[in-house]
Amino acid sequence: MSESDDADYSLPDDLPAVRDALVSWYEADHRQFPWRETDDAYEILVSEVMSQQTQLGRVVEAWEAFLDRWPTPAALADADRADVVGFWTDHSLGYNNRAKYLHEAAEQVVTEYDGEFPESPDELQNLMGVGPYTANAVASFAFNNGDAVVDTNVKRVLHRAFDVPDDDAAFEAAASEAMPDGESRVWNNAIMELGGVACEQTPKCDSAGCPWREWCHAYETGDFTAPDVPTQPSFEGSRRQFRGKVISILKEYDELPLSKLGPRVRVDYAPEGEYGREWLEGLLNDLSDDGLVDVERGDANDELVARLRR
Repeated sequence: MSESDDADYSLPDDLPAVRDALVSWYEADHRQFPWRETDDAYEILVSEVMSQQTQLGRVVEAWEAFLDRWPTPAALADADRADVVGFWTDHSLGYNNRAKYLHEAAEQVVTEYDGEFPESPDELQNLMGVGPYTANAVASFAFNNGDAVVDTNVKRVLHRAFDVPDDDAAFEAAASEAMPDGESRVWNNAIMELGGVACEQTPKCDSAGCPWREWCHAYETGDFTAPDVPTQPSFEGSRRQFRGKVISILKEYDELPLSKLGPRVRVDYAPEGEYGREWLEGLLNDLSDDGLVDVERGDANDELVARLRR
């Protein structure tokens, strides 16, 4: 094993063989997702944003429907934002502000970049809602110009295979060292696939034909512990679910006073109850902060009225 200067982990001495084994394993057989068959930055960005809150299997249908409706950044930029947010809600794609940011990012690509996506991770972060991870993924998969991806799956793989300690800096360093230069597209796909189908929380080393068994510390020792994996908060009954419900209702009715909106959001809505006016106003404040909803005093009885922001 070769140890990097000042590092408290060791990668195998024959890194070229390690790399070749993983890439060959991936290219021989991997899960088929349509965004893996394209290098279009817009299509990849849409897939990355959708995948942040949704299982990949469910993303496929939504991704295809989204691109059928808005096939280019220009088409999305021209869309009514309420329609984009409504699509997000209808397909249960998680936080609605992701739809808002995606719409704004498309507007930036059209107005600031003449319809052409920036190509480096740093430049891609200039787009609304695009953080370091998403920027690097788009740079990798669209332009083969990214750094090593470090997500939960990759951390688990590196921790088990090469005994990399549960430390973000160590994971970043090990991932960068392992990735071959100029191969971010295939490498990042391959190592995430390894974590997704072979080195899961319950590993499937032999049945999935893990290509790293001969080098893997966990496979040798039988110790398959891994860094804690954060659990996704339950969607059912969450504030996120009810914010989505508010959007769906306002999409149907355009605007509603809170006295009529509340019972449509929750059947147990009671103005002075636990899930009453204060709770509903909290949801609306969140949606207003995200730029999705306007709340104003109506003409009748000076009651608050909620409407989708256009």
